[in-house]
Amino acid sequence: MQRARKFTGLKSAKVNPYVESVLENIVAGKNLVRLRKSAKLFSQGEKADAIYFIQTGKVQMTVVSAQGKKAVRDTLGPRDFLGEGCLVGDSVRTSTATGLEPSTVFRIGKRVMLKALHAQPKLSEQFMASLLARNVNLEEDLCDQLFNHTERRLARVLLNLSCFSRHDKLPDTKVPKFTHKMLAEIVGTTRPRIIFFLKKFRNLGLIDYDKTGDVTVKDGLLTDLVLRD
Repeated sequence: MQRARKFTGLKSAKVNPYVESVLENIVAGKNLVRLRKSAKLFSQGEKADAIYFIQTGKVQMTVVSAQGKKAVRDTLGPRDFLGEGCLVGDSVRTSTATGLEPSTVFRIGKRVMLKALHAQPKLSEQFMASLLARNVNLEEDLCDQLFNHTERRLARVLLNLSCFSRHDKLPDTKVPKFTHKMLAEIVGTTRPRIIFFLKKFRNLGLIDYDKTGDVTVKDGLLTDLVLRD
């Protein structure tokens, strides 16, 4: 099993200015982690003793039931916190975090993070905003699963994934590479259904993709499909 690797040469790593401004006052107890693709940042059932902040890349959160059934809980990108459950008592990880691509992630010790949240209003504000945004997304995902059909759920997933690479509001956004199997796990359907609707979206001009697997989302058009009654 591949695991994330810590490295202490922070000066040699290019740090996003936003990340630097949010975490600049945390010195001791903060490490930059280089996460390889398919490597685990932490696993379900492990003791939770740190919180993480994604600088670059993407991390997928999965959970396994008592019966051994695996489900994708969330997909996170730059500026997202994860592992925040460690801040609540003596807890264990309720999910597994795996790199979807080479990523760099800040690891911050539990006690260090709690102290920083009390002492730094700016960090506390950013942290709460991140958690609230994630909660809204999870509620919307749950509603999708309960009320919407596969086509609309896939459209919403593609729109959410396109946000990871968006810096300004652009009409078209390239979505990071995802296999049909991975999309099926996120949407909660089968691989053939994903292939069917991707082809349909392309024929309708809502997306474009090539043999390399790159998908370009026509944000405005796909949003109309999601909001359509």
